[in-house]
Amino acid sequence: MAEKLSLPKDRIKVLLTENINDSAVDVFTRQGYSAVERLKGALDGAELAEKVADVHLLGIRSRTELSPQALAAAKKLIAVGCFSIGTNQVDLGAARLAGIPVFNAPYSNTRSVAELVLAEIIMLFRGIPEKNWSAHEGGWLKSAIGSYEVRGKTLGVVGYGHIGSQVSVLAESLGLRVLYYDVIDKLALGNARGISSLDDLLRESDAVTLHVPATAQTAGLIGADEIAKMKRGAILLNASRGNVVDIEALAAALATGHLAGAAIDVFPAEPRAKDDEFVSPLRGLRNVILTPHIGGSTEEAQANIGVEVADKLVRFSDNGSTLGAVNFPEADLPVKRQGLTRFVHIHRNIPGVISAIAEVFSTRSINLVAQYLQTDPEIGYVVVDVD
Repeated sequence: MAEKLSLPKDRIKVLLTENINDSAVDVFTRQGYSAVERLKGALDGAELAEKVADVHLLGIRSRTELSPQALAAAKKLIAVGCFSIGTNQVDLGAARLAGIPVFNAPYSNTRSVAELVLAEIIMLFRGIPEKNWSAHEGGWLKSAIGSYEVRGKTLGVVGYGHIGSQVSVLAESLGLRVLYYDVIDKLALGNARGISSLDDLLRESDAVTLHVPATAQTAGLIGADEIAKMKRGAILLNASRGNVVDIEALAAALATGHLAGAAIDVFPAEPRAKDDEFVSPLRGLRNVILTPHIGGSTEEAQANIGVEVADKLVRFSDNGSTLGAVNFPEADLPVKRQGLTRFVHIHRNIPGVISAIAEVFSTRSINLVAQYLQTDPEIGYVVVDVD
């Protein structure tokens, strides 16, 4: 006998925007979700509101912004998947109060970002950006002056999380000496050494790479004062968040020669579409590598992200698991046993709700086989399996 579902999977509408990888579609299809629509571009305004009105599961990348108004228009939405590391394109508070968990892929592009950073460090120490530019213009800068091996240099890693620590391991294999700074005590990998202050790391490092999240504390983390503390001739790399570095101050330090080079992948203001002009004071500086927010943009990373986020959405839809949600109490639930019925309930965390839920079942002589409860200061999430 087929199991009864509150809503058959072929009627659960899934919308994937911004050309999300085929791997995500494969996950949904294998799990029986056939009503999957995929769009190449981002949505906004009235078009977004209209499109999400009857969607149950929504997948987005970085350009589709889910404001409180957009979430309010999504009357049937039960979960959002950000097919990216960041989730700042979603109003997480509004989603949370609407009972909509938001999932992301915090680790799937770790290797891709780390490889790009290491490649840029080598290119900058060799002076490749300027030599490449000159060759394209017919020049021939065949000189060893200002060109260095990375072996024996000191790399400072700011933010020793999944990406920062992997950069650290790869850098050591190239012979770099690695220092790291993090606001949380982290166990060192390999021979890396933790530094107690950001200022000390800046003073000691020949190259500084940033791998921090977007928070109130990291906004403007590297400004004119911090850059002035760096070694003359050092290089700076940012593949984390666009508001972490004061771009004007960086441009000034590059122009004066205080810094020998930089590689920037993220910016305070970025074009929303490929035809929009990219505007930055770093344009035209020959000792700078500028990349269009592609740290995690490899085929391998996008395929991994597609699988990771789609899996989380499917698990939530299938059995109520919220493990990996960034704005919601996390409940790692077992697969529902055959013959049982599972109810999920999202509520404000106030006294008396659980007893009221139990009374609903007990007054109807329904046996509770299992109950799972997770709360935070605002939200309660209870899952009940009944006989």
